[in-house]
Amino acid sequence: MADPSSYRPRPGEIPDSPGVYRFRDQHRRVIYVGKAKSLRQRLSSYFQDISGLHPRTATMVTTAASVEWTVVSTEVEALQLEYSWIKEYDPRFNVKYRDDKSYPSLAVTLNEEYPRAQVMRGPKRKGVRYFGPYGHAWAIRETVDLLLRVFPIRTCSAGVFKRARAVDRPCLLGYIDKCSAPCTGRVTPEEHRELAEEFCDFMAGRTGTYLRRLEERMREAAEDLEYERAGRLRDDIEALRRAMEKNAVVLADATDADLIALAEDELEAAVQIFHVRGGRVRGQRGWVTDKVEQVTTADLVESALQQLYGEESGESVPKEVLVPALPEPPGPVSEWLGERRGSRVSLRVPQRGDKRDLMATVQRNAEQSLVLHKTKRASDLTTRSRALEEIAEALGLDSAPLRVECFDISHLQGEDVVASMVVFEDGLARKSEYRRFQIKGFAGQDDVRSMHEVVSRRFRRYLREREQTGEWAVEEPEEEAPASSRTDDGRPKRFAYPPQLVVVDGGQPQVAAARRAMDELGVDDVAVCGLAKRLEEVWLPGEEDPVILPRTSEGLYLLQRVRDEAHRFAIRYQRGKRSQSIRRGPLDAVPGLGETRKKALLKHFGSLKRLRAATIEEICEVPGVGRRTAETVAAALAQDGRPAPAVNTATGEIIEG
Repeated sequence: MADPSSYRPRPGEIPDSPGVYRFRDQHRRVIYVGKAKSLRQRLSSYFQDISGLHPRTATMVTTAASVEWTVVSTEVEALQLEYSWIKEYDPRFNVKYRDDKSYPSLAVTLNEEYPRAQVMRGPKRKGVRYFGPYGHAWAIRETVDLLLRVFPIRTCSAGVFKRARAVDRPCLLGYIDKCSAPCTGRVTPEEHRELAEEFCDFMAGRTGTYLRRLEERMREAAEDLEYERAGRLRDDIEALRRAMEKNAVVLADATDADLIALAEDELEAAVQIFHVRGGRVRGQRGWVTDKVEQVTTADLVESALQQLYGEESGESVPKEVLVPALPEPPGPVSEWLGERRGSRVSLRVPQRGDKRDLMATVQRNAEQSLVLHKTKRASDLTTRSRALEEIAEALGLDSAPLRVECFDISHLQGEDVVASMVVFEDGLARKSEYRRFQIKGFAGQDDVRSMHEVVSRRFRRYLREREQTGEWAVEEPEEEAPASSRTDDGRPKRFAYPPQLVVVDGGQPQVAAARRAMDELGVDDVAVCGLAKRLEEVWLPGEEDPVILPRTSEGLYLLQRVRDEAHRFAIRYQRGKRSQSIRRGPLDAVPGLGETRKKALLKHFGSLKRLRAATIEEICEVPGVGRRTAETVAAALAQDGRPAPAVNTATGEIIEG
């Protein structure tokens, strides 16, 4: 625990201007990012008597070992830089809402030749139109199923679409008129895109135009005595109205707004967002956060706005954002939102009328979300804590291993030998910390030697980071220290975080190799164990007998999850390397021949066989291929296509061709 006075800046050193500051710990990790209208006033508040600070703030300043800052011109610039650094450094003491990427959205892939409507999760992609998010994927499918009567756009995957195009026969949806079957040429790409754009317009809230158009067409069909067609149009209108009823009108003035509400206690806070478009609730989502610092409701609102709109632009940012409390001060946040939208955004607290009533509904949802989260997390935290305590007791550790790293070796018959390192913190996978290795020290298959190399490389990087901070000096060969490891940027994507426990996939030999690697480097404060697959035995260094954990043990279950995750990650990397080597062809060995010219050559000649038979003059006809390149290609293909020497099976003599 550091004394804040040991790294407190000297008087007059901190500028009295807007800026963003970073607290770092002893390993140079950024643990907190903040912004201030006056850096001098804000930073000075952290270096008062610790007894006068909030307990969480006191924990942060005693965990930190240094502070640095960057001066900016305006508070809006400070807000933008703060958001960028929080995303980059992932500081542990900042408010971080748990990711909402599990919320599904209705997506229309307008970036494809034949746009597709589908359920999509994860980060937003360029050229894709999103609607939602929705609470459940089935709600999206129900809505799309109703709308396909009127807007029969493609919903099939790329594989299904290609097969239907190859056999020139549509799928079931094409036969029942819920797809316009662009795969068989029933509609042109332009006509199908127009359908997709009309579908997007309807989902965006412009519903009245299509209803009036269909009603007019229905009346015209009835007047022309085309009763069957009029009946189909009537059913289409009913389908649209049923789809509209799924999103009840909540604001009569057809408002486009996002409503954000918060429910909080001393330790956690839940946020709920209702997306209202055209007066109807078009989507809902929410997050929960640990209050690892002393924050007000206004601070939580500002963090929620950054999380919600940090990656958005244009119409994805609504004209109006309603919140329970305004950030302090509200001006920079409003200006930032306006810059992201491209026009003015109203940020305010609703005081009366329908908007205040709807805000009360959102508030109730936030309160229910917090109660539900606490109920779930209580069980989850208890289980994880018990698992870590069981591991500590079984291995004789002084405390529960909050950071566990696991290593696994993977290869295919001694070829493409690779290794993986996965990280679990507080019993949960931390995938951003995963690492993979390619065995470089030797050729062939030797799992024990491979484990020694990988563990050595991992902890060599750890010692290198400590050496940079002056905590520890190590002597290493110069070639073992790549320049990239010497950058001191504080990003949490390094090997500078020491684990409390290293788990290896294997038994006594692998455990001994890992322990020997750490002993050679002088690392004696990290425990090691191995988990053998055959009987799920836990092996410790220097012990002749394994530790047997009960099959019902939560500790054994956690070790198995860690080991299996390392195995999965290693196999994934090994398969990727194998597929790359399989995909390599004779053209890959031609120096200076890039992907563009390789594709041009194969497209021009149609196959590698025809290219091999071509003359140098014919190869020069390919755009972008000069004579020297043509000669190189011809020589490489001639060598690759040379027949293998014949062998006399009776004598073993090689017969020259």
